[in-house]
Amino acid sequence: MPPRLSLQPSLKAFNGSSHIHSPLARLAISPSRTSVRAGSAETRERRRHDPFLMAQSRRRKAANLSRQQALAEEREGSLGDPVHGKSTPFIEELKSKQPASQDSQLNHFLWPQELENALEYSKNLTSPLENPNRETADPQTEQKFAELHLQEHSNAQEAINRIVGINNGNTADQMRLRIQKCIETFGRHNTDKVLPPKPVAISHSSASVHLEKTPRVGPDTGSPEVQVAILTAKILNLSRHLETTNRDKHNKRNLRLLVHKRQKLLRYLRRKERGGPRWKNLMETLGLSDAAWKGEISM
Repeated sequence: MPPRLSLQPSLKAFNGSSHIHSPLARLAISPSRTSVRAGSAETRERRRHDPFLMAQSRRRKAANLSRQQALAEEREGSLGDPVHGKSTPFIEELKSKQPASQDSQLNHFLWPQELENALEYSKNLTSPLENPNRETADPQTEQKFAELHLQEHSNAQEAINRIVGINNGNTADQMRLRIQKCIETFGRHNTDKVLPPKPVAISHSSASVHLEKTPRVGPDTGSPEVQVAILTAKILNLSRHLETTNRDKHNKRNLRLLVHKRQKLLRYLRRKERGGPRWKNLMETLGLSDAAWKGEISM
């Protein structure tokens, strides 16, 4: 039996038609080009040789960078400075080299009342003695000696005031008085009388009963708010020193350690106080913002 031959392609060839019904034959004759991805090597090569595409790419990159910078500045402005907070009267007094009230700020661990008692005792001790025989006493001579004694006492008092004045003290003495001021301002032996307690959580009947705390004796130096205030005073002192010294890497590291230690204490205090009055008083008095405890601090 003779083989069967298909005459359709040959007839279409004679008719001059170039239409091919078979999809496989169409792909074999004219293979379709796949779409090129925007980030492929071929697209990048094409963009590198096209000045219009290169200008578009640069414009988009510049717009993205400027937007990122604006967002970063806005974010930093909303959070604040992690090292320096807002200016408050307490912060200004810590920054000032001369204390506001010099009478209450004495060096060498002296108190004003102690100094006054000591000066009064020395005045009485060095006063001239009166002549027991009043008949032979000379009033003019006694008056002269009394005036000389008052003059010498005033000179001695002025010299002692200069010696014990904090203006003539070194940086360690001034820092010690600033720390003492932080203890007196934020210590719980003083703030418990003014600030209300923190919000009390709802206790369940199955909760454990805690024993009463031992009453505090003496000034409070270990509370987190006192430690935060002391760290703030040290941070202000170091930052003022680093404003004029750019190569002091040792103190730069110390400043970074103090800032991160204060951040840990602030996070602990916020978690314990639940944003109560003690937390608000600390943040408002020290002028600290959310940048001092929130997020990662890079310096």
